[in-house]
Amino acid sequence: MSPQPQAAVGAPLSRVDGRLKVTGRAKYSAEHEVAGVVHAVMVDASIGRGRITSIDTSDAEAQRGVLAVIHHGNAPKLPYKDNKASNNPPGARLRVFQDDKVRFHGQPVAVVVATSLEVGQHAASLVKVRYDAEHPTTELSKGEPDKPTEYSRGDVDSGLRKADVRLDLTYRLARNHHNAMELHATIARWKGDKLTVWDKTQWVVGTQTELSTVFDVPLKSVRVISPFVGGGFGSGLRCWPHTVAAALAARVVKRPVKLVLTRKQQFFGTGFRPEYEYRLRLGADRRGRLTSMAHELEHETSSYETFTEGVLDPGRMLYSTSNVSQAYRTVPLDVNTPIWMRGPGPATASYVIESAVDELADRLGIDPIELRQRNEPDEDESSGLPWSTRRLRECYTVGAREFGWERRSAKPRARREGDWLIGMGMAAGVYHTARGAAEAHVRLAADGTAIVETAASDMGPGTYTSQTQVAADALGLTVRNVTVRIGDSLFPPTPPHGGSQTMASVGSAVLDGCDKVRRRAVELAIEDEDSPLHGVNAEDVVVRSGRLHVKGDPARGETYRQLLSRNDLGHLEADGSYAGAPGTERHSMHAYNATFAEVAVDATLGLVRVRRVLGVYDAGRIISPKLAESQAFGGMVGGIGQALLEHTATDHRDGRIANANLADYLVPVHADVPDLKAIYLDGEDREADPLGVKGLGEVVMVGVAPAIANAVFNATGRPVRQLPITAEALL
Repeated sequence: MSPQPQAAVGAPLSRVDGRLKVTGRAKYSAEHEVAGVVHAVMVDASIGRGRITSIDTSDAEAQRGVLAVIHHGNAPKLPYKDNKASNNPPGARLRVFQDDKVRFHGQPVAVVVATSLEVGQHAASLVKVRYDAEHPTTELSKGEPDKPTEYSRGDVDSGLRKADVRLDLTYRLARNHHNAMELHATIARWKGDKLTVWDKTQWVVGTQTELSTVFDVPLKSVRVISPFVGGGFGSGLRCWPHTVAAALAARVVKRPVKLVLTRKQQFFGTGFRPEYEYRLRLGADRRGRLTSMAHELEHETSSYETFTEGVLDPGRMLYSTSNVSQAYRTVPLDVNTPIWMRGPGPATASYVIESAVDELADRLGIDPIELRQRNEPDEDESSGLPWSTRRLRECYTVGAREFGWERRSAKPRARREGDWLIGMGMAAGVYHTARGAAEAHVRLAADGTAIVETAASDMGPGTYTSQTQVAADALGLTVRNVTVRIGDSLFPPTPPHGGSQTMASVGSAVLDGCDKVRRRAVELAIEDEDSPLHGVNAEDVVVRSGRLHVKGDPARGETYRQLLSRNDLGHLEADGSYAGAPGTERHSMHAYNATFAEVAVDATLGLVRVRRVLGVYDAGRIISPKLAESQAFGGMVGGIGQALLEHTATDHRDGRIANANLADYLVPVHADVPDLKAIYLDGEDREADPLGVKGLGEVVMVGVAPAIANAVFNATGRPVRQLPITAEALL
């Protein structure tokens, strides 16, 4: 058939769910009205390691309105069967209230269920827990690393020996917490053996699968509902203990139970970006050509699960290097399990690699962009595959022109405005193009409106809007005549809402379903003797604003409403699907960026102020420019936080997180956010998926922190090898 006119895709539309959000009608996990709901409050361990010797619940249970206090001594035993479809590591979950062992400070040791939140909070404060405490190990440097994951090509040692210039650098990155606006919360209700959960999650299917395995009930007996997510950044990519605790409590008291974590509990209840130590040795010739790179890195994980992330990819393929080695170790500690956080892996690796590349450029007296250009690879040297698209050179060129890179002084500390040292820096960013199997159901009603259902989530990037745009164009409808329903495990399954895969995966399934419905309508019209389109070649029919017509002859046609009404059809419907990435890729697929930053550093106080940030992105086809710009700005703000502010402070005596609040754990506010600008290169990647998109939400953060660090280096002459960048490090 002829290509459909594209009126919605590519248009800078406002969010279709925006009015619901600004008027308070969008229901988040804790806001659903469930009849008979009671409240649960968690009791957290006050030690970092050891065993529970006794729990005295008598004072708590004596409070009027307390229905139950559940702990390992009285909780029903749960099977916790393994399931490969779950997003949790198999065989090693934190089994809630199933034994007396304390594995980290803040671990749930009991839950109080009461008729009101206030009663529950008071009763929880009355639960007396005694422990046989041990000294926890929470420092990365004092843990015992696991066996490394290794990679190598060429001869790294020989490459380093032959290099004209060698650098041996060690970088340290602090732990970061997600701290999304919406607190994690769960409402759980049992009806017989059927469980319904309203949960803050970025993957309703994953939470459904996990709960079915924990409680040993059929998958279809668990329904997970999450239509709106108030920010996640990766914290909702797995089913956490509080969700299991809410469901367990609801089963015990035989009433619906609501459990909302406090801001403090988020710091030990829902994961974090782990602390890293990353050593990078690199060698280059005098022209700046990289001859060798050796990566040795380790990060914290919990003692009961092993968390890993894709931190190795950039070091293997971002620059042309014949000799590369990598040794990646996790270090089990007495902490809760980390989880993916925006730009997981590459956001860490890019800081290290891009900071080191700038130090190399300074050592050789070569412009940082020119040095990167000289090391641009022709193919993915880690796999031998050609690029699907790679326009990083264009990102450099456009970014340098738009940012005014020619005003940068090659000599550090050369620009000054009063007490402020001015510096400019840049960095490259990369993130792999992820795609997963997805499904969608499309129903076109006789009145010319359509409903699209899919189990995807929306934690902020605009899933409702972008999927509406795809569906509207594929069906030939206006945006206002399309309704997208998401966030319910009853809808067709989708991959996790993370890893920048939703648009490629879910969008391709929506496109497939809508194409099928439109084609059925066209076939119906050309076979209907009473239709103006009878006998027309299907390839010559397009649909615009709900009206089918011959391409080039708009007068010859009819509306969906007329066609379905005449044929006594209440609707047309179809299931759309997308198979995801093939088993064997033919191309190396990534999104790229070049990020530029300008900073001012107080020469006396060491304070850093970001003045402006520019990002130029090779991210394939942009479905919604307005949403894309919002994504870029969010990534830049997150990168500012990673570079200058965010740092989880642990008291290593007992494992307590000392700044588990938003007064002491600092995140960027409006005063920290400077002039931001995003530029997207026009293009698409048809090798990646039917929509030609490459993923966006992750890559926009990758490269921001090193661009800022490199700007600080340019301003002060001090290389930055630790995040966040503190005033003490610059004095």
